[in-house]
Amino acid sequence: MSGASFTAELRILADPLWSRELSHPFVLGIGNGTLDIEIFQFFLKQDYIFLIEYSRAIAIAAAKTTHLDDMAWFSRLLEETLNTEMALHLEYCEEFGIEKEEVLATTAQPGTHNYTQHLLSTAYSQNALHTAVAVLPCAWGYAEIGQALAKENPALEQPLYRKWIDMYSSEEFADLAKWLRSYIDREVLLIPDGEKKALERTFLVSSEYEYEFWDSSYTVSYTHLTLPTSDLV
Repeated sequence: MSGASFTAELRILADPLWSRELSHPFVLGIGNGTLDIEIFQFFLKQDYIFLIEYSRAIAIAAAKTTHLDDMAWFSRLLEETLNTEMALHLEYCEEFGIEKEEVLATTAQPGTHNYTQHLLSTAYSQNALHTAVAVLPCAWGYAEIGQALAKENPALEQPLYRKWIDMYSSEEFADLAKWLRSYIDREVLLIPDGEKKALERTFLVSSEYEYEFWDSSYTVSYTHLTLPTSDLV
């Protein structure tokens, strides 16, 4: 890994986990249009809960930055997430037959709760650099997945999954990960090697939770689809 940027080294460390995500039946089902709609509905509702706590972590990072330019960027990300992305998310849920009231009434399943608590714990206890590393697997991972699915299935005819792929394969979304990477690679030059090890751990933990988010959304919702009602009580 000699000569590679710090974030490039993080990506190499996490490659086994990220490769598992790309081959997960949830992700493959989006890509080929075969994922059960009810499984995706479950995922969308959990993703909205995730975005709320993700926004809290970004808000804390903005308050902890040491440079005004970085504070402004984190603030723009917060504004975009709270007032644009989450509104679009609700509209997208409606296209899948999920009413706003149902989304707002959703509670976090364990995978969502564990992931968001990791982000918030990092944001509260560490500086903005650590928070940026904690959220990077989400921003960067979704961009990679979107781009991979767009390349593998350029003629996908399922319109709602096509819309999801187009969103996360876009240059606009990729720019988020690019900025986070540039911020991290700049800030990491100012810290001791011991702290870099802690950042590696944070990145790997977030990558673990990213995989678990996909997997738990698939397995928990699939269980509810296949078990008789009496077995769910």
